[in-house]
Amino acid sequence: MDTHLKQAFHRIVKPLVRLHRKGIAVGELNQMFKQIYVEVSEEALLATGERPTTSRIAIATGLTRKEVAQLRLIGAEGGHVPTPSYNRGARVMTGWLHDAEFLNAVGQPANLPLHGETGSFAALVSRYSGDMPYRAMFQEMERVGAVQLVDASGHAQLMGAGYIPHADEAEKLSILGTDVAALIQTIDHNVLTQARSQLYFQRKVCYDNLPEAALPAFKTMVDQDGMALLIKFNTWLATQDGGSHPLADGMGRMRAGVGIYYFEEAVAEQPAEKIEDSP
Repeated sequence: MDTHLKQAFHRIVKPLVRLHRKGIAVGELNQMFKQIYVEVSEEALLATGERPTTSRIAIATGLTRKEVAQLRLIGAEGGHVPTPSYNRGARVMTGWLHDAEFLNAVGQPANLPLHGETGSFAALVSRYSGDMPYRAMFQEMERVGAVQLVDASGHAQLMGAGYIPHADEAEKLSILGTDVAALIQTIDHNVLTQARSQLYFQRKVCYDNLPEAALPAFKTMVDQDGMALLIKFNTWLATQDGGSHPLADGMGRMRAGVGIYYFEEAVAEQPAEKIEDSP
């Protein structure tokens, strides 16, 4: 393996391996990697119009034909992965933020009655979450702090502009999978793309000699400015979404977005350089 690729792979996998505290042992992780190698090899062969036989996949991955056959069988029996509930919640929240039917006189998300054919939480969920019962969606959004009942008449109030399942570990791990995958796919695209006009936007700002006292102010800046930028992007994307605007121009179905994340970590002290006099 190329040294640079090996170093990059080490940096990517190390944070994931820390999840061993969630009960993922090295043997289970190894099996997962084998499964992924088989899936990626099969997809690559199909993309080039070649037949993804067990023998071809075994050659590409270094696994035995028996292992490949077993892993392909497991993959075929895995079934469809259901849409995470946070995706549904995010769609409901987007509709609440931008659909005129669910806004008040000044263009802000209205407090909605739970029931009703139009202008209600039930109507909102029906429009943006398909077959999800509105009571189940309300309970889910209430559990993560995205919505609350505000009066005796039972009106629902939106509590923020972003759907983040703060208290749900399973949902957080689901977001880990989708968000990290999106970032790696962007980097992979940019590594393989030669034309500058076809590159995806990928930028980062980072300093490694900051005092701890500077971090709270910077974190607040990221929270405020980052959220404002995401809301701006979300407002535009909502006007193009086929689920919200079935008559929107264009063909096909694409997924696109932008992610913003904050990070911090302690930097190990470098030992002082020792200077010795020459004899």
